[in-house]
Amino acid sequence: MTRTLTLSDDRMIGGVCAGIAEHYGWDPTLVRVAFVLLSVFSSAFPGLLVYLALWLIMPEA
Repeated sequence: MTRTLTLSDDRMIGGVCAGIAEHYGWDPTLVRVAFVLLSVFSSAFPGLLVYLALWLIMPEA
């Protein structure tokens, strides 16, 4: 059984982080916090661009 990575209905902005969390069985809040921390503290991780790209690429749930 394969699961596809989709946007979540549990949205803060676009549903990307919650969709990733649902796909892997993680807590959406922890994924959101990790994404924000990685984006803020890493100059090599273009968080906003990655989020926007995933928002456009990932299908609706």
